[in-house]
Amino acid sequence: MNAARPTSTAAILSLVFGILSWVLLPFVGAVVAVVAGHMARAEIRRANGSLDGDGLAIGGLVLGWLHLAAMLLFVFALFVFFGGLAFLAGLAGMHAH
Repeated sequence: MNAARPTSTAAILSLVFGILSWVLLPFVGAVVAVVAGHMARAEIRRANGSLDGDGLAIGGLVLGWLHLAAMLLFVFALFVFFGGLAFLAGLAGMHAH
């Protein structure tokens, strides 16, 4: 009978914080998920098959990186939108004088 391999704590943390980044902890949760995910994958590789959790780490990494990318796109869209409004307001102000 084979004993179950332990799961990497960092992998569990990565997945949990990856989920939390979308629900309760924007940005901070995503950063923790990405850092813990990379740490977990390195730890699992070094363990040479005696540690589980690579899938959890990948899940946390994906959720964390997707959240960071979504935030970056959102900030970019805000700058474009409000920058565009400021530009149009400047044009309108020039024509009013």
